[in-house]
Amino acid sequence: MNGMTTSIPARLAYDVFNGDADGICALHQLRLAHPRDAVLVTGVKRDVSLLKKVPCRNNIDAVVLDVSVDANADALRDMIDTGAHVTYFDHHSAQQAFKHPQLQLIWDDAPNVCTSILVDRYLQGQFRPWAVTAAFGDNLPMVGHELASDLGLKEGATRALAELGLMLNYNAYGESVDDLHIAPCALYRAVHRFADPFDFIDAAPEYRVLCGGYLEDAARMDDLRPSWQSEIGAVYILPSAPWARRISGIFANQLVSPGCTRSYAVLTEMPNGAYVVSVRSGQPDRYSANGLCARFPTGGGRKAAAGINCLPAGELDNFIQSFSEYFAGVPVVAGEMHVA
Repeated sequence: MNGMTTSIPARLAYDVFNGDADGICALHQLRLAHPRDAVLVTGVKRDVSLLKKVPCRNNIDAVVLDVSVDANADALRDMIDTGAHVTYFDHHSAQQAFKHPQLQLIWDDAPNVCTSILVDRYLQGQFRPWAVTAAFGDNLPMVGHELASDLGLKEGATRALAELGLMLNYNAYGESVDDLHIAPCALYRAVHRFADPFDFIDAAPEYRVLCGGYLEDAARMDDLRPSWQSEIGAVYILPSAPWARRISGIFANQLVSPGCTRSYAVLTEMPNGAYVVSVRSGQPDRYSANGLCARFPTGGGRKAAAGINCLPAGELDNFIQSFSEYFAGVPVVAGEMHVA
């Protein structure tokens, strides 16, 4: 060896996370417990193919939170084949999941689970108020109340965390970061200044921005009416406007109140004429939302809530028919799936 030593390159840290309440709160909990400097990779809620933005190098150490394995399976394999180590927390569809010694997959797609709850379990409840926040933000109010009760939180404190979760989630919806009030990376950094969510609520100017924006956008929801409805649910079509893109997911969540068995779809028109689709199932164990959305290209998600990133305008009638038949329990005949 001529007295020469071979240096081992330092590992490069990447934190990859969905830009919504669940993704932000999941990473926040993890980094409160295990601080590290890392490159942040995120985007709007629909920007889920995030692993494509991580370089394939053998010295990568990546943590991935709240983005579907199925939407990132090819990039995940490429990373691991190159020598990367990946820790992956998620609750979305994972039909393409695989085992590998360099992959730690912590996954559960139960309807009462979100990624922040998986991280909360992993950390044995060290920062549970943030898991409460995420549960409310991810439209799991019953779970949020249960976790808050376990913490002994009073009604006012629980309501404050529920509103925080709503605001963090509201900020994630848009066609691009330009639609959002605060870029997800910047919002995560703002949140991460506070170990206690109540301190963030009290002191963070970013929270004032989100609350003001939400009140202005939410005022428009009262005038929204379904474009199609029946006893099994309804379909709403929102216009191509920044306020509609921002409010679409929150509006879909609010349609499915606790105990509701009806299902809903909210379609938001994009500037190119296609639609972004949010689907909420009123009976997720019987009719999963992702079971419908996966029939269409760019569709996926989880049992209670799923979506289609780009539904061509010409497929609108097919989607409404599929929605009607699917949630009515009409069997799908081979060759009759409505796809572009």
